Amino acid sequence: MSGVIKAESLLLEDRQSVKKINNGKEQWGNGLEFLFSCISLSVGLGNIWRFPYIAFQNGGGTFVIPYLIVLLIIGRPIYYMEILVGQFSGKGCLQAFNMAPILKGVAAGQVLATIASITYYSSVMALTLRFLFVAFFPVLPWSYCRPNWGSECLDENSIENKTNKISPAELYFHKIVLREYDNIDEGIGLPNWDLVICLAISWFIIGAVLIKGIKSSGKVAYFLGTFPYIILVVLLIRAVTLPGAMQGIKFFFTPVWKNLINPMVWYAAVTQVFFSLAICFGTLITYASYNNFSRNVYNDIVIITTMDTCSSIIAGSITFGIVGHLSYETKSSIADAVKGGAGLAFITYPDAIAKFKILPQAFAILFFCMLFILGVGSTVGMGSCIIRVVKDRFPLISNWSLSVSLSVIGFMCSLVYMTPGGQFILNLVDFYGVSFTALILAIGELVAVGWIYGVKRFCEDIKFMLGMNTSIYWRLCWSLISPALLLSVLIYTLLDLRPLTYKNREYPRAAHIIGWCLTTLGLLQIPLSAAYEFYRQDNTRDVKKKFLNILKPSPSWGPLNSHLHEEYSNQRLELQINQEKSKNIFNKIYENIFG
Repeated sequence: MSGVIKAESLLLEDRQSVKKINNGKEQWGNGLEFLFSCISLSVGLGNIWRFPYIAFQNGGGTFVIPYLIVLLIIGRPIYYMEILVGQFSGKGCLQAFNMAPILKGVAAGQVLATIASITYYSSVMALTLRFLFVAFFPVLPWSYCRPNWGSECLDENSIENKTNKISPAELYFHKIVLREYDNIDEGIGLPNWDLVICLAISWFIIGAVLIKGIKSSGKVAYFLGTFPYIILVVLLIRAVTLPGAMQGIKFFFTPVWKNLINPMVWYAAVTQVFFSLAICFGTLITYASYNNFSRNVYNDIVIITTMDTCSSIIAGSITFGIVGHLSYETKSSIADAVKGGAGLAFITYPDAIAKFKILPQAFAILFFCMLFILGVGSTVGMGSCIIRVVKDRFPLISNWSLSVSLSVIGFMCSLVYMTPGGQFILNLVDFYGVSFTALILAIGELVAVGWIYGVKRFCEDIKFMLGMNTSIYWRLCWSLISPALLLSVLIYTLLDLRPLTYKNREYPRAAHIIGWCLTTLGLLQIPLSAAYEFYRQDNTRDVKKKFLNILKPSPSWGPLNSHLHEEYSNQRLELQINQEKSKNIFNKIYENIFG
């Protein structure tokens, strides 16, 4: 405890000079900026755009139960762990893994997954802008049928049979906005010029926020973290008042119990928690690295994860309420009322807005502004993570040059999603390059912190930083429960792995090869990085000593503040002297978890 008191006094004395000591590291203006920035990062497109269509693909209520379970025993513990690692080290995700150099490649793989994510998140922002611009039209263009759509379009004013019809919002999205191909056997086509313009605007705004740095994004987060809830509540009220809506909401909350043993449902729940909370992508470690060293973040993570869950449930209720209404109108089942896929949010939400009797244009503008704002919050967090990794390695590169470079490169990579086959590519990259990779990397992260670095030492670090003991709940989750469940989901997923499809259409063989190449690129970072860390050890050591050395934290590991780092090093020496060596492996395991 004396080390904690002394550490806190040093923080007070060095408040004016901390930025110089920390080699120019930026910091949040205050604790609320960090809180709202995490809210805008976690409560984002992963909740409003991704959660509804993943839930729809996995049976509604059948998905919700695994999602909530995974949230409690994987999502929240990893969220807390990453915040603590980032705050303690004061570094970006790659340098933070100096705690376990042998698995530093986990962070490198997570950065690659973040790069893949930011490209298609920006494409969703482009679609949002496309809808926002046409929302100013006197008549919402997705609210009525076109003559060339023929009899398949659902015209609510028509007296003819409406069975198995398709809503004008769905036809508008696929035929006019995306100009989507039925398959990509003959290629994906050229980018749609109107979507390219929207994509350029999106990246310009992302770059502009990133150029200003963490101070700017922290101020913007006050708005990014609060405005979306107002729009969500309005849409929820409208959705539940539509005829047939309660049937859709009932479907959303009613599980098919036998389907809970389907490993793909649990896989979807795990990956969705990753996206919803933005864990296992390096962004949380980056955000927490700008915190004051002694900030107690426990209440923050409870608030953030609770709001994230509520946002997902509200978004799901809105979407399934609208799907229930479409089912009622078309006399079809809930599962057949609308096509699934990543574009579900661009079908159900616009359809609900079109049914507003008063000022539907105003609500459309507010909704798509909200969706775009959520996109900004998510992509700025990802961009900050990428830039921080480069800055940690090359500190002399200016922030504006990195932001501009990221925006230009990101724009060029995102063009592929603006083609008529773009949604096929988005689904492919999402599965192979992000979701599947993130699952394996998450296991590696838990092994790195829980077993190589050790839960016991990690909890000692927390006590040095915050002056508080860590409960058994967190210890068990970090060491046993979370990695065991993730490993089980991974094994069952591999055993039950089936060819990826998009709206029940199969991909050509070449697409799967490209997809596995993306997965391999992310996972190869682990052995390549381990080999590099092994190679850079002192050549005078024998092989065994070199291997054991990369299992230990690097000499630079510890608080970034030089005074705190010295205090921490002295404390570690005292603890090592006073701790007795365990005699057998079982004692070591017990001590690591409960010690």
